Amino acid sequence: MDLEELLRAMDRTAANLKKLDSVWERAKPFIPTGPQLGSDAEYDGLRAAWADLLPGLPPIDGWTITAPLPDIQDMGQAFIDCLDIGVPPTHVHDAGERPGADLAAYRYRLDRARRRAARSRLEQLVSTVDAALPLALEGAARDSPERLANDETERIEAAFGEIARLLGEDAESIDRWWDLLRHMRFSQGHDWHDIVEFDWPAVRAGIEAKALGDSDPLPVPDIDLGQAASGNLTGAATLALPWERLGDDGFERLLYDLLRDIPEHQNVEWLMQTRAPDRGRDLSMDRVLRDGSGGVRTERVIVQAKHWLSRSVNAPAVSETATAGKLWGPPLVRGIIIATSGRFTSDAVAWAERHNSEGHAPYIELWPDSRLETLLAQRPHIAAAHGLK
Repeated sequence: MDLEELLRAMDRTAANLKKLDSVWERAKPFIPTGPQLGSDAEYDGLRAAWADLLPGLPPIDGWTITAPLPDIQDMGQAFIDCLDIGVPPTHVHDAGERPGADLAAYRYRLDRARRRAARSRLEQLVSTVDAALPLALEGAARDSPERLANDETERIEAAFGEIARLLGEDAESIDRWWDLLRHMRFSQGHDWHDIVEFDWPAVRAGIEAKALGDSDPLPVPDIDLGQAASGNLTGAATLALPWERLGDDGFERLLYDLLRDIPEHQNVEWLMQTRAPDRGRDLSMDRVLRDGSGGVRTERVIVQAKHWLSRSVNAPAVSETATAGKLWGPPLVRGIIIATSGRFTSDAVAWAERHNSEGHAPYIELWPDSRLETLLAQRPHIAAAHGLK
């Protein structure tokens, strides 16, 4: 079947599903929760509308919604019958909840089917953009104001148009999606350099994440892991991770999951949106400190995420974070962790060491990519869940 034809069918199915959602929301108040007699003309009309709409939901993997809305007169009588014979009316309540459960089950299957249909084509389009971007930039200076237009830029723009069609509304939530579209619209040389250096790495990671839902397993090779582990293995393990696959939001989510996985960290939470004006206060947590005598105390720690791939974090950036940390609270901030997917400059390290040795608060910890890679090597399930393995 043609992919576009299938997508159109799925779009119409999604529209029919929304209509059924609307009917169910209007019908729910009429569903009996106890003994009653009679029906209602408005509900009877909704019941007829439900039946008319059901043919608009084609089967998905052999299943679709076939049950009509329950007959509320029969339900009311069933409650009376259960009361008369002294049995719990569990099956009557279940009948009243079934339409909502069926809608949720169908929506889940439809979303999964759309991801399945789009996944292979999305992989092809991502490969197309990967191959075309370096060719599109040939001869274009980093600060060029000249409009860049060639066969490769046209191929990239066409690929993004199709990606947007495949992802639908999900595309708009991808980090740096709108930045990339804006840069393509202006299409000057420096815009395309920004796409390569900043926009595409984040958007690429977002596309891969959208292609797999939370319930979709990560792809694994078709092998018996036990037999493979018993064989002769070559090569060596590596700590290095492809940080360019993550956008700013993805990097924060990775940190959030990593921090929560460390037993001494409690109440890990986001404090404001990514890309906030002050670039800080991204995450906070309570760190549990124990001593050998059995004493326990907690301290509040702010974790600032800097997903910097093209430059290192310098001393002014660390100093600004430390200064801002004194203003945060309550409760009082005892420590600040600056975590980056890149490196720290030597002056940044020297500044933090001097700040800490002089006893200034809050205490500054610097987590470069190497430290994050070590922590994630001990927790490969987290790296894999974020597409880094």
